[in-house]
Amino acid sequence: MSWHVLGAGSLGSLWAARLSRAGVPVQLILRDERRLASYRQTGALTLVEGDHASQHVIPARSLADDTPIERLLLACKAYDAADAIERVAHRLAPGAEVILLQNGLGSQDEVLERLPGRRCLFASSTEGAFRDGDWRVVFAGQGHTWIGDPADITAPSWLIDLQRSRIAHTWSPDILARLWRKLALNCAINPLTVLHGCRNGELAGYREDVDGLCAELEVLLRGCGQAEAAEHLQADVWRVIEATAANYSSMYQDVAGGRRTEVSYLLGYACTAGDRHGLSLPRLHALQQRLLAYLHSRGLPRH
Repeated sequence: MSWHVLGAGSLGSLWAARLSRAGVPVQLILRDERRLASYRQTGALTLVEGDHASQHVIPARSLADDTPIERLLLACKAYDAADAIERVAHRLAPGAEVILLQNGLGSQDEVLERLPGRRCLFASSTEGAFRDGDWRVVFAGQGHTWIGDPADITAPSWLIDLQRSRIAHTWSPDILARLWRKLALNCAINPLTVLHGCRNGELAGYREDVDGLCAELEVLLRGCGQAEAAEHLQADVWRVIEATAANYSSMYQDVAGGRRTEVSYLLGYACTAGDRHGLSLPRLHALQQRLLAYLHSRGLPRH
C-alpha cells in the first residue's frame, strides 16, 4: 500500500524521505497548487543528515486531488489537523488508516469526530528535525516514535515499513500515557523558553520556575488518571533540557518566525483539563496568562 503524507513540514518531510529511500511507495499531499508548483520546480525533497545531503524524488499532489488514500500520515500542526482531515476524508479508501503526528492533546479528538468508524492511530515522537530551506529538512537528532491506538491494541502490519525505513519506533498499547507525558514535558519547557527568549539549556537559570511547574504538572497528570505519566517527571524534564541544551524549542521557533503556536493544544489543554477535574494549578494558569499576553504583544494568535 502507498503512504500519503499530509503536512510537508519538518517531521512529515523526514518521514517521507526515509520511507522513499527504503523503497516504500509514498506521496506528498500539498496544501494548494502554488505549493505544488514550487515543489515541482525544485524537483525533489532534500534530506540533510550530518554532512550528507540526499535528494528524494517523491510524487506530490495537491489537496484538491481525488486519488484514493490507503494510509495517511497526518503531520500538520495541531490547529490545522481537523480542517485538513475534512478536506481529504472523502478520499479515504475502505479500511484506510490515519496516523496522527501532532503535538499536544485535543487535536486527536477533533480528528476522530470527523472520521467516525475509521481507525486513527496516535503517534508521539522525540525526533529532532527542522527545515533550513524550502523542500529541505535537516535530521537534527535521532529520537524515537511511539505509536498506538486507544481503541485497539492490535499492532498494524505496516510497522514493517517503518522498520525498513529505519524509523525507530515502538508499538505502545497505552499511547495516551505517552501523549500526556510529552504534553507535560512541553508545558514545562516550551513556554518558559519563549518568555525568557532562551535556548532549552538556559532554563537552568530558572530552576525554581521549572521545578514548580513540574510539581503542578504531576498533580495534573494524577488528577487526570495518568499516574504512570507523572512518575519521575521532574527528573525527565531536566534530562530533556540537558540533552537538548543547545536547541530552541519548537514554540520558541514558531514565535521567532512570526508563526501561530500550538499553545491551545499544550498549555491551554492542560489548564482546561485541570479545571475540569477541579485541580488547583496556579503556576500553570499564571504561565498561560503570561504567555497569551506575550503572544498578543507580538501580534500572534492567542489560541
